[in-house]
Amino acid sequence: MKVLVTGFDPFGGEKVNPAYEAIKRLDDSIAGATIVKREIPTVFHTSSAIVKEAIKTENPDVILCVGQAGGRYGVTPERVAINVDDARIPDNENNQPIDEKIQPDGPDAYFSSLPVKAMVEKMRDAQVPASVSNSAGTFVCNHIMYQVLYAIEKEFPDKTGGFVHVPFIPEQVTDKANQPSMYLEDIVRGLKAGIEAIVERHGKEDSKHIGGAIH
Repeated sequence: MKVLVTGFDPFGGEKVNPAYEAIKRLDDSIAGATIVKREIPTVFHTSSAIVKEAIKTENPDVILCVGQAGGRYGVTPERVAINVDDARIPDNENNQPIDEKIQPDGPDAYFSSLPVKAMVEKMRDAQVPASVSNSAGTFVCNHIMYQVLYAIEKEFPDKTGGFVHVPFIPEQVTDKANQPSMYLEDIVRGLKAGIEAIVERHGKEDSKHIGGAIH
């Protein structure tokens, strides 16, 4: 089994992106699965073109994209991606789409095909704060999740894919008031646990423990 794991480069004035910093520290094999790592640019459409090429080159069974969600307290597998780009800030090539469809012929939303609840359960077992998220935002993180799931539906039906958000790391919040952060080693441990759950549940239904939210 092979898992392609991608992480974005820094954006929004940050000097690091904890997503790729964590991915770099993952073992090359987790739970018997080969881990292939890629850094991708925080750029609409360019990011998805690079991931699609990596899918063709590496032929992974699973595509797991990872991004930064500053302000979150835990590692959060995303449940859903929506078909809209609505950028509050420009991406790294100064693109700032507003209310644009990602794929004109695509559905309004895709649900992750990864076992998000089992991932959260495994992360918590590893003593890493984690929860299911029901919004990946409308920036490049949501964009790449949607594009991966669109590509799976249209071209790679034998594959599964999804997205995980991770918090800031401590060095990013020294100049930010009241912002949570997580040590990089904890993020790495959380991602490793999530991948273990993906491998264990591959081809099976997700677990059914409570993971919803009131708001």
